[in-house]
Amino acid sequence: MTDASDDANPKPSVLLVDDDERLRSRMARAFEQRGYEAEQADGYDGAVAVAKLESTEYAVVDLRMPGKSGLELVRELHRIDPATKIVVLTGYGSIATALEAVRFGATHYLTKPADVDEVIEAFGRSDVPTEPEAVRTGSEAPETPSLARVEWEHIQRVLTDCGGNITKASERLGIHRRSLQRKLSKFPTSR
Repeated sequence: MTDASDDANPKPSVLLVDDDERLRSRMARAFEQRGYEAEQADGYDGAVAVAKLESTEYAVVDLRMPGKSGLELVRELHRIDPATKIVVLTGYGSIATALEAVRFGATHYLTKPADVDEVIEAFGRSDVPTEPEAVRTGSEAPETPSLARVEWEHIQRVLTDCGGNITKASERLGIHRRSLQRKLSKFPTSR
């Protein structure tokens, strides 16, 4: 039984798409605490099924997932309902791909890790550059990420590919396990 006040003020709905179940569940709880109705999917097929059944007002899509990519999902979600505001989460320095997602209909993109408040703020933004800043304004190019930041993102990607197994990741990276642990304990603050 629904309350009449629920019909008068329906909760905004958000679709969370990420293959990392733990991250997705945490985001869903955080959105629900902020008054959203959260739907979850672990990839392209599940997200498309949810969107076709009942399109959500908002979607948060991870770019890198097994199977069809988040980029393909952004395109399909936008095709299903162009009014859905989509924020893309990206890691590993894939900003060029995130910009391509914006061209396909995403509202904004954020680099991981991003918290729910940042995502909610990004839903309302419309200032995403769709071409390099220097081309758009004639000014200098945007700041290049530091080598430490690029290294950090690469390590995170390899670690994710290894399921969080530090020993396996250190072997893939060709560095000693302790060296990898030291690098993981330091987060590059400059981009």
